[in-house]
Amino acid sequence: MPTVNRAEAEHLNPAFKVEIAPLQTDTNQKQPWSKLLLLVAFATTLGAAVPTGYCIGVINSPAALMQVWCNQTIHEKYGSTLSLSGLEILWSFIVSIFLVGGAIGSLGGAGLANKFGRKACMFICAVLFTIGAVLFFFCRAAQSVEMLILGRLIVGLSSGLATATLPMYLAELAPPSQRGTLGVFCGVGVTGGVVVAQVCSLADVFGTAELWHYALSAYMVLIIVCYLPSYVFPESPKFLYIMKSNPAAARASLLRLRGKNAGKLIEQEIAEMEVESNDNSQSSGFCDVLRDPRLLMPLIIVCSFQGGQQLSGINAIFYYSVSIFTKAGFSEPNAQWANLGAGCLNLSISLLGPLLMATCRRRTLMMLSSSLCAVFLFCIAFVLFYIESVSWFAWACIFCIMGYIFFYQFGLGPIPYFIGSELFEVAPRSVAMSMGSLSSWTCNFIIGMAFPSLQRAWGAFVFLPFSITCVLLFLLTKFYLPETLGRDPSDVAPLVSKGFRSKAK
Repeated sequence: MPTVNRAEAEHLNPAFKVEIAPLQTDTNQKQPWSKLLLLVAFATTLGAAVPTGYCIGVINSPAALMQVWCNQTIHEKYGSTLSLSGLEILWSFIVSIFLVGGAIGSLGGAGLANKFGRKACMFICAVLFTIGAVLFFFCRAAQSVEMLILGRLIVGLSSGLATATLPMYLAELAPPSQRGTLGVFCGVGVTGGVVVAQVCSLADVFGTAELWHYALSAYMVLIIVCYLPSYVFPESPKFLYIMKSNPAAARASLLRLRGKNAGKLIEQEIAEMEVESNDNSQSSGFCDVLRDPRLLMPLIIVCSFQGGQQLSGINAIFYYSVSIFTKAGFSEPNAQWANLGAGCLNLSISLLGPLLMATCRRRTLMMLSSSLCAVFLFCIAFVLFYIESVSWFAWACIFCIMGYIFFYQFGLGPIPYFIGSELFEVAPRSVAMSMGSLSSWTCNFIIGMAFPSLQRAWGAFVFLPFSITCVLLFLLTKFYLPETLGRDPSDVAPLVSKGFRSKAK
């Protein structure tokens, strides 16, 4: 199995600049994309990651209309009218139940992925998303707030399961040279889903009192289209070989994915799986993984990256951006369009992710992204504090917001989604990905609940904790994250097996 020699390892901690990876050999040589791999990558991204982002973003614009409907429905059904505070509590519950479902789905992802397989988890996501869409579509006709709440819970479960298993599934289908490229598909899909939701929930589309239920369920079109060819989706070869002890099925899956002319590559991948399968020291059970001291540091990295992604302020930025654009002189409708433009910028830069992950070092990208995001967040806090005193500070704030969004997608956006698949071998990988996804959904819930109150209490300084989070992620990356580009997880795992005594290489 190919390893990185000492001279190369010493250069895996580069100076602060984006470096192109050196030419790789053997299994890390760049392989052409097979048609089946492309089909699975795009179908699962559009059918699982995009609906996840869609369900995150769709409920913001029609919120006021939906609250009126909730109050009217409760009055007609139960003869009581909610007070303003009661309606706020109900709405907070409708919003947060999605995040609770995401956390539960993430936690269950490990067991489902190991028991039924990665491919089966994608089907479970599709079924749950379908049930949620049906509940959303008929809740208005049925005059049922309960159907709306249940739908939010169910799509939350599906979204949590998708973010825990999709990056792992794609990474295990990909040849070694393309694992990072496929790893960012989930993040790009979630980002794209948020933008699509912003478009569908505009007042000119479905964001009206009569059509908001269409906005909530419109993602169903993607589910139908993307899962029509699902009968040809292959199961993960590594899951079949290592978890199910079925080398014949794993080889057959690799033949479908790589093609008959890739015999040498297939034999090398089978050899790597054999070595990993014979390693009896690997933990795979949930409690075993959490108790294994060798897995402490990679677990900390995965959970910190995914949780820190939410605590780095991206959701708060989009929450606050409409008011910033208004202060800069935009009308309310134009400010919403400008906010959509910021979302499109976020999506556009995220589309560079596959290219960046294929050519640039993870450590460099993560340090570049986290450090510059920390600077921009500090500037946003400073400029917002004096925005009424200096006329051009509103435009300076818009520049800082756009700068933050730009550099967020260089590392903080894409890397947390797939870094677990590059740090962990197959046996403990599903648990690690589930814990990382759980951390992400939990921190998302914390931001959703705490940000409005902290914003009222701290004003502009609410962005300082986000800046500090980015600084902490920079330090964690600098001192403990090993370079994973071009390396097999079996080569990376020993580098982080000594806990806080590990050193980045």
